[in-house]
Amino acid sequence: MTAALFNPIKLGQLTLANRIVMPPMTRSRASLPDNSANEMMAAYYAQRSSAGLIIGEGTQISPLAQGYAWTPGIYSSAQLDGWQKVTKAVHANNGVMFAQLWHVGRVTHPQNIGGLQPISSSAIKANNVKVFIDDGTHAPGFVDVVTPREMTQADIDTVIAEFTQAASNAINAGFDGIELHAANGYLINQFIDSESNHRTDKYGGNLTNRLRFLDEVISAMAAAIGADKIGVRLAPLTTLNGTVDANPEQTYVAATALLNKHNIAYLHIAEADWDDAPVMSNSFKNAIRNAFAGVLIYAGKYTVERAISAIESGVADMIAFGRPFVANPDLPSRIKHGQPWANHDPQTLFGGNEKGLTDYPTFSESESA
Repeated sequence: MTAALFNPIKLGQLTLANRIVMPPMTRSRASLPDNSANEMMAAYYAQRSSAGLIIGEGTQISPLAQGYAWTPGIYSSAQLDGWQKVTKAVHANNGVMFAQLWHVGRVTHPQNIGGLQPISSSAIKANNVKVFIDDGTHAPGFVDVVTPREMTQADIDTVIAEFTQAASNAINAGFDGIELHAANGYLINQFIDSESNHRTDKYGGNLTNRLRFLDEVISAMAAAIGADKIGVRLAPLTTLNGTVDANPEQTYVAATALLNKHNIAYLHIAEADWDDAPVMSNSFKNAIRNAFAGVLIYAGKYTVERAISAIESGVADMIAFGRPFVANPDLPSRIKHGQPWANHDPQTLFGGNEKGLTDYPTFSESESA
């Protein structure tokens, strides 16, 4: 029954063992003061290496790109050393891992970025959005975001260069490729969506202009590491972090067609996954499928049955299971053998130590306990 999820698949120059993806999930366990990955994170990802593809947690490309306390970066030598521990551990278990490159734009607070004002496509505050800062108690303290400043051309050039350097850094740290985070209301999403981009220059206004920043970032990264090592995450219907588009189907089919021209390895679609979220229609998904020749990954509250249906219908090539991977390090095996899934502890998702990160047992371990 689960064969569709366990057929190998080509991803760029790689051959993946199965169609099951561990998607990026912020866990806020990086070591301070360097915001670097550590042995605890290496153990966490190594435990989950049976996924066909692991996409690492959101990783900021510069100090100004950080939105939350205790998230890892990929711009300093200490951070690269930390990530090498992770990639070596994953590869030792025959896993494949991409780094997710992240710039949050306006979704931050000055306390997380050295007292500076955040940057964005436009000087528009994200309404009703909070981020967490390190308030000295080792528990997340949530604060409102602030109004960003509109990026200048020099700012845009700088960020493109930072994304490009981060992509090269990721390959040097042992990652098999990178995923560009262009979803969930962060910086690139702030340029794409009509209601967060009120620019009047070549990066704003019409759809071609709003997609220009995405286009330029991908072009620069592809020149540095090769398009076959690049994936992109989009979230067409999400309203997370205050980004909304007036015509999401038109916008995101156009974004898909643009990415297809770059011959990137995969497109990762994050469906809105809260209880009353809008649902992507079949016609929308078919339009994305028709516009993109590479590997298509979908994520968003998928059951095994929905995952198999999506792959067998041709709408998707791989399926990402987010929260289930938190509490089930052996999730592919559980899927293959029809074993029950453990539930995660929501209190230990963000921040803290090994508890709720690396102490979830495999099915066989829980049975023998």
